[in-house]
Parts: sequence; structure tokens; C-alpha cells
Amino acid sequence: MMTIEWKTSTNVVPYEKALSFMENRVDGIIRGEQNELIWALEHPPIYTSGTSSKKEDLLNPKNLPVYEAKRGGQYTYHGPGQRVIYVMLDLNKRGRDLRKFVKNLENWIIHTLSDFEIEGFTRHDRIGVWVKRPEKPSSIKTDVCEEKIAAVGIRLRKWVSFHGISVNVDPELNYYEGIVPCGISDYGVTSMRDLGKNVTIEEIDKSFKKSFSLAF
Repeated sequence: MMTIEWKTSTNVVPYEKALSFMENRVDGIIRGEQNELIWALEHPPIYTSGTSSKKEDLLNPKNLPVYEAKRGGQYTYHGPGQRVIYVMLDLNKRGRDLRKFVKNLENWIIHTLSDFEIEGFTRHDRIGVWVKRPEKPSSIKTDVCEEKIAAVGIRLRKWVSFHGISVNVDPELNYYEGIVPCGISDYGVTSMRDLGKNVTIEEIDKSFKKSFSLAF
């Protein structure tokens, strides 16, 4: 039987500390010495770059630190009001299928958002979870405006995952103006608060834990 531990940090966690923790935990999982772990936290305001990031997509750092995350994906923002969930799971036990794993993470987010009457969805050409904004002008690529509410960025070591997902509950959205989020310039970024949902971090944590079994 696979044992998954759940860890919640109530204070913001410096990014370097989180990286070091994940590296050590993943090594312990690989050695069979530690359990799988799901870690919910917030970071101070920062930008991170993934393995596909382009320098020109860092438009204006706004005096925020920029970290090389070595995860998949491109530039993103982390900060208070955004729930980050780092997922350290052993895909050797769950099937060595990265594409399916990412899809499961996206479905996990969609199930969680539905608890708050938010209809999230995915697009085959854009990673992450999106919502429709019919009250806003649409882009040239869609009939109805679509904005990103959650991001996914994963790294594997010997088929053990780390990094994970982030959901915008109530962050400072203006920080996204400093980057091209995830390398996608034609679509905006939103949050649960921006959609009129006054949700606490504790409430979304409870929903994530409840909906985990629906996606995995």
C-alpha cells in the first residue's frame, strides 16, 4: 500500500528552502526510505524559469528575484495568495507515463475548482487550467476570452516527481505583467478572487485533499 504524507506550511517558504527540501525528499523516496509527499505552501513574490524559458519572456522583473527551477515549462510567478502544491510521487508505482500524470494533475485542479462553482478546462495546445471570461474581449484565437487560473510544471528524477501545480486564489495579478506567463502572450491570467470567489487558502486545501482520489 502506498502511503502519501500531506504537509502544509502556514508561513511563506523561501524558494531555495523549498528546492532543497524537495531534492532531499525525492532522493529519500528513490532510496525507499521516505514516503511520497504532497506539500501545500506559498512563496514570497518571485519569478521562476523552466527548462523551456526564453530570455525575452522576462519583460520586467519588477525587482523580484528570478530563480532557475529546472522544471518543465517557462516563466511563471509565485507569491502570497497563490496556492502552490509540490507533488513528490513515485511514478514507478503509478505508471511511467508523464503525459498521463500531467493530465491527472490538471484534472485534480479542475475537480477542486468545481467545488467553488468555477468551470476549469484544458486545451491541447496550452498546458495548465483555463476559465472562460465572456465579459472580456476575446483574443484573436478564441471566440470567448480565456484566462489561465492554474499552472503545472513537473520534473522527474528516476520517475519520482517534484515541483507541481499552482492555483491563483488571490495573488497580486499585476506581477504577471513582468513576464510572458508560460510563454503564452495571447491570453491573460486570472484568479479565484478575480472571478468573484472569496475563497481562503484553508478552504482550497480542504478541497484539494478531498478531490485527490478523483484524479489519481
